[in-house]
Amino acid sequence: MCNDYGNRVPYSADLEAFSQLKIRLFAAGGPPNLEPRDDIWPTDVAPIIRAVDEGAELIQLRWGFPPGRPKGPPVINMRSDGRRFPHGRCLVPASHFYEFTGKRSPKDKWRFTEVGEEWFCIAGIWRPVKEGAAAFTMLTCEPGPDVAPIHNRQVVVLDRKQWADWLNPTSNEKELLRPSGAGTLIVEKVQRPN
Repeated sequence: MCNDYGNRVPYSADLEAFSQLKIRLFAAGGPPNLEPRDDIWPTDVAPIIRAVDEGAELIQLRWGFPPGRPKGPPVINMRSDGRRFPHGRCLVPASHFYEFTGKRSPKDKWRFTEVGEEWFCIAGIWRPVKEGAAAFTMLTCEPGPDVAPIHNRQVVVLDRKQWADWLNPTSNEKELLRPSGAGTLIVEKVQRPN
C-alpha cells in the first residue's frame, strides 16, 4: 500500500484552494515554510488540514499511528471499507503518490498524479497518540481502474468539491470513500538512476 508520497504544494496554493471553497484556512503561528518534497515516508512529519471551529487548520503531524502490536510497523494506511469516521477527519495534501511492484529490490516505482490538477487531497484521519503528540494515517479503498493493474488497494483521492464534505463529521462516508474513476489518475513508471 502507499508508503511514499510527495507534496510540492506551497501554503499559498492551500490558501487559494480553500478560499475558493469559502473555508478559512490558517496555520497557528503564521504561514509555515513548506519545503517541496518528492518523497514523504512513514514516520516523516508532513502537513495535513483538519477542521476547527474557525474553519480549517494546516498543521504538521507524524505520518503513521503507533503499531498495533509490539515491534510492529506504524499504521500508515487504514481500510475505510464499511467503517465510520465521526472523529478526526483530515485532508492530506499531495502532488502525487507512489505504488511499487515486483518481488525483489529494487522494485518498480509508479507515480500517480491527478488529471488536470497540480495537487489533490487524500482522505485521512488524525488522532492524539501520546501526551502532546498526534499523528495521521491515510484511508484506503478498493482500487479504481487506473490503480488496479499496479496494486490491490488505493488511497482515497478526494475531488476538490468533496474536501469540505470530508471535513464535516456528519457527512456520509460511503459517498466519499470511493475508488478514483477511470482516467482520473495519470500513471507513470519512475525511472531510477543506474
